[in-house]
Formats: sequence, structure tokens, C-alpha cells
Amino acid sequence: MVEETGVPAEVIEVIGVTGMHGEAVQIKCKILEGNNKGRIITRNSIGPVRLGDILILMETAREAKKLSGR
Repeated sequence: MVEETGVPAEVIEVIGVTGMHGEAVQIKCKILEGNNKGRIITRNSIGPVRLGDILILMETAREAKKLSGR
């Protein structure tokens, strides 16, 4: 059995809250290792997140849709 580990990414910008009840936070993060090292992607994260936090992403190819201003 192959155990896959995540890829660290640093939070560089907190964009805003999303989700039906505001439970998710949309962030921009910079990939720190792996094939996409240095790439900046937009992701949704659940839980408290601050600038400079390090997240472990299971995959780095997918991006979240941009928040729409309503």
C-alpha cells in the first residue's frame, strides 16, 4: 500500500468567506514543494486560517472558483 503525503502551501492572502453559511474561507496560497513549487493558487479552506499559516494540500492541480461580489 502506497501512502501519499500532502504538499505544504503558505497562505499569502485571505480573500473572504464562502459557503452557504460562511463556514469556508477562500485563500490564495503559494505551493512550497513538489511539481508546482512557487505556483500561487486559490483554494477554499474550512476552519480558522491566518496569513503565513502553512496548510497541507492533498492535491495542487485544482483551484476554487473566484468569489462573486453580490
